[in-house]
Amino acid sequence: QVRLVERGGGLVQAGGSLRLSCAASGINFRLHNMAWYRQSPGKERELVASIDSAHSRTYIESVKGRFAISRDNVRNTVFLEMGSLKSDDTALYLCHTTRQGIGYWGQGTQVTVSA
Repeated sequence: QVRLVERGGGLVQAGGSLRLSCAASGINFRLHNMAWYRQSPGKERELVASIDSAHSRTYIESVKGRFAISRDNVRNTVFLEMGSLKSDDTALYLCHTTRQGIGYWGQGTQVTVSA
């Protein structure tokens, strides 16, 4: 059974930083692409960052230079370091992976950035 558990969200002032983590189980973690999405009320879910098994990374334009995705294949965990946070970054952040063509989501962790 695939399970993704996110942690690290919270309330932070604009300009501040947070580090999110997503612990995965039920998959051969090192072989899987991992991604962070976010969803705000009234907006579509958007892909924020992804990292593949070769550690190649992609980012949505709005977070380039501020966010960094990384992975620890020993701890089966993917991280999202977020800096210079803005109010527009306020969202539920969700971890995602696929296995055998099926997508799996964590429950999400809320990030709220105050002005």
